[in-house]
Amino acid sequence: MLPVIPDIKWKLAAQIGVKYAITKAAPELSGSLPPWDFDALRDIRNRFTAAGFILEALEGDEFDMNRIKMGLPGRDEDIEKYQLMLRNMGRLEIPLLCYNFMAGIGWYRTSFEIPERGGALTSGFDLDMVEQKPLLITKDQLWDNYTYFINAVIPVAEEAGVKMGLHPDDPPVSPLLGYSRILTSADAFRRAMKLSSSPAHGITFCQATFKTMGEDVFSLIKEFKNRIVFLHFRDITGNKECFRETFHDNGPTDMAEFLKVCDNCGINALIRPDHTPTMAGEDNANPGYEMQGNLFAVGYMKGLMDALEIQY
Repeated sequence: MLPVIPDIKWKLAAQIGVKYAITKAAPELSGSLPPWDFDALRDIRNRFTAAGFILEALEGDEFDMNRIKMGLPGRDEDIEKYQLMLRNMGRLEIPLLCYNFMAGIGWYRTSFEIPERGGALTSGFDLDMVEQKPLLITKDQLWDNYTYFINAVIPVAEEAGVKMGLHPDDPPVSPLLGYSRILTSADAFRRAMKLSSSPAHGITFCQATFKTMGEDVFSLIKEFKNRIVFLHFRDITGNKECFRETFHDNGPTDMAEFLKVCDNCGINALIRPDHTPTMAGEDNANPGYEMQGNLFAVGYMKGLMDALEIQY
């Protein structure tokens, strides 16, 4: 995942052979209007094109989604902006949107300085360290809000030729800091996918988050293969109540088997490494997304794919 503003990460990505770019185009990062504004999104796309990348996906909340997720007054106005964003993506041939429905708070960790191999720093979560707060929204309310959202945006996404990949809640615990979470199990994804059979309604298969749930990731790949539109490549050790990120080659998951199963299932989806450790010389200002761990991860993925004769 590359920042929306060009920096050294763009140069390093090009040098290691990355062709497809994923970015978050939110205004606090881009310095311009959200991607529901056509000119703003076109300028971002053109910036990547000029650098030799194909902008293949947007990821995350591209503007404030609080009213949509919480079902607050004004959500219809925000959904209209979301629909505009999808239409703009279609016009600009950006075919993938990775989104989540984590209300109030996104992916969350209790620590970002856990020692990993060789003194690298990684992130982790410990439920015992989380302050319990009064419940602000129930699971039933969240499911109602998610259903309302999907019914409004999936037809537009399908018409625009954009696939929406639903990311699981990370960590998959509920409640968290007063907010219920609903996408915390394979059963929850089964329920979500039943809301629409549209090819635009898909899954971001974050292997480590499904593992954190206690699910059998290899069985789930086979089950969800026709709905997987995006792959996040990372690993963790522990369980949903207490875990930490690992390097991609020293976690408990057979990552070569993960790629092999995906390939055998005929999954032809964008893939990127996620939540990599911070390595020597880096300041850990952006934990999980510093560059050296990502360079290692991309090389590791490409090496596994070459050994398995997987085309990329």
